[in-house]
Amino acid sequence: MPGIPPAPEDSGVDPGRTEVPRPGAVRADLRRGTGADTEVTERDDLGYADLRTYAAIGDGRTVALVARDGRIDWLPLPEMDGPPVFGALLDTDNGGCLELCPEGDFTVRRGYVGDTNVLQTTFTTPTGSVRVTDALTTGISGRLPWSELARRIEGLEGSVRMRAAVRPGTCLNTVAPWVHDTTHGPVLRVAGLTLAVRTMHADDVTAGDRRIDVTFTTSEGSRHLLAVVGTEDEPLFLPPPEVIDAGVDRTVRTWAAWMESFSWDGPWADAVCRSTLTLKQLVHAATGAIVAAPTTSLPEGPAGGRTWDYRYAWVRDSAYALIALTRFGLREETHGAMSWLLSVMRRHGPEPRVCYTVDGGRSGGVHVADVPGWRGIGPVRVGNAAADQLQLGVFGDVFGIVSLYVESGHVLDAETSRMLAGIADLACDRWQVRDSGMWELPELRHYTTSKLGCWQALTKAVELAERGQIPGDADRWRHEAGRITQWVDEHAWDAERGTYVWYPGTTDLDASIVLHAISGFDRGERMSATLDRLREELGTGPYLHRFTGAADVEGAFLPCSFWLASALALCGRRDEARALMDELVDAAPNDVGLLPEMLDPATGDWLGNLPQALSHLALVNAAITLGSDDDPADTTSGGPA
Repeated sequence: MPGIPPAPEDSGVDPGRTEVPRPGAVRADLRRGTGADTEVTERDDLGYADLRTYAAIGDGRTVALVARDGRIDWLPLPEMDGPPVFGALLDTDNGGCLELCPEGDFTVRRGYVGDTNVLQTTFTTPTGSVRVTDALTTGISGRLPWSELARRIEGLEGSVRMRAAVRPGTCLNTVAPWVHDTTHGPVLRVAGLTLAVRTMHADDVTAGDRRIDVTFTTSEGSRHLLAVVGTEDEPLFLPPPEVIDAGVDRTVRTWAAWMESFSWDGPWADAVCRSTLTLKQLVHAATGAIVAAPTTSLPEGPAGGRTWDYRYAWVRDSAYALIALTRFGLREETHGAMSWLLSVMRRHGPEPRVCYTVDGGRSGGVHVADVPGWRGIGPVRVGNAAADQLQLGVFGDVFGIVSLYVESGHVLDAETSRMLAGIADLACDRWQVRDSGMWELPELRHYTTSKLGCWQALTKAVELAERGQIPGDADRWRHEAGRITQWVDEHAWDAERGTYVWYPGTTDLDASIVLHAISGFDRGERMSATLDRLREELGTGPYLHRFTGAADVEGAFLPCSFWLASALALCGRRDEARALMDELVDAAPNDVGLLPEMLDPATGDWLGNLPQALSHLALVNAAITLGSDDDPADTTSGGPA
């Protein structure tokens, strides 16, 4: 018989103890990796939490963000790209949240249950201690056909009075929630969503007009439950609370069983394992799509304006994910991501797009919501305009994925082969035009890394043709790849400064050039010199900004920093790469191992959407590159050595 999941201190993690004051208070917090006490605000006067305080739980359908004080401030339902029914992350007044914490002051110790995505938080008060286990639960044969959030409450010592509130919000000021009385008790209606609160051993359950409040009193050895179940535009199944509680243990076992298929005995094992588990939460189970992040509009800089909706599947992210999934022996996810991407490309072809919705559609434009945004920094956007941009780098991403899939021993179907041959022909023509570049900028230019994306595509297309995997004119592809190499040599190399430049006619730098040490374009003296220029001009400590001038308006881009570690190793500078990787792994993640898109190098404050798939993928693939016994300088194919 399965037992109660172990406490965080017994589960292989080292959750730190943190004082949590009343909202608005300022305290000293030893941040992971900083090595010094740093004053931070757990929640500001408006009620917004520091982004570093969030942990994530997911079920392959959606993701909830749980702050260190026990409040869930973000939970779209029923899918990751659905309406944020609990969205206080972006609107503390009307966004809605799920509160659960002791009354009065408390300290916090938290961590995931072993190698799972089930979170445990231990609250200690002057009268006792209590443990809360949070899970988006799974069913016997996979994800449940309804949404089910379970919060198990266990008394450890003494007696603790716990208060909870289920307060759905206005879904970015588009709907008005209400409480509806039924013969089976009150339910919450939010447009087409129906939500029910299930409790076990509660002191009191009170329904208001837009919320349901619950109180519990724990004692040593007591067990309680607060759960929310929901459906959209269909009847609501009401599982008994005891069944939901048992589902927490089943979910722990499900995650543990999944991790049994994971294989990694290289360096930075804890960070790699946690990143892989985080990435699994971002895989949309129904389609295989990998979502860039489960949030929208968290600002990349304090001035606002740079806020984007990342609840889409980027081709680039899928490319880097397949490297990791293949290396770790995760068969289902590898094939799922591959088949999803190829099917949506066939549907929307012939030219591959930058990103797609999780169900394989196209973004329907961008809507600006009338809400303040995190800490009042907006605008809050729904939808992403990048889907309609021309980004030539995506050609290389597509062929990088397919080439790796074939190299791993798999075979392409005839329809995919013909489609890829057509895309290679298209790359021959398209590489000469201006595009928006990897960073999705409004200025159309001849970006160096865009050309190199086409070079990668054509080089891989030749290899696939020689393997008998795709038809087409390999001689033409080989010739155009050579023309791109000549173009880069003539227009993108600054001999005086000893660096590749962002685009012809500028001295500005672009950190994405490091990806073409990884792709295999250049791992020699020119690339090595460019890495030095990047660290000098775009670097702050271990971190890199995306391009010249970015530091003035946004934080450092974490994926670039991990890509730099890979590039250093592939250029034969392994000692530097390992030192950089050690520093990044120690400083960048929060106390539960999550990574954002960006951070402020001066303060360590997080910026951008989170958890960010690309950051975790860059960490994992850097570890794979550095964990290899091969000599990276002798590797000519793309991807990690």
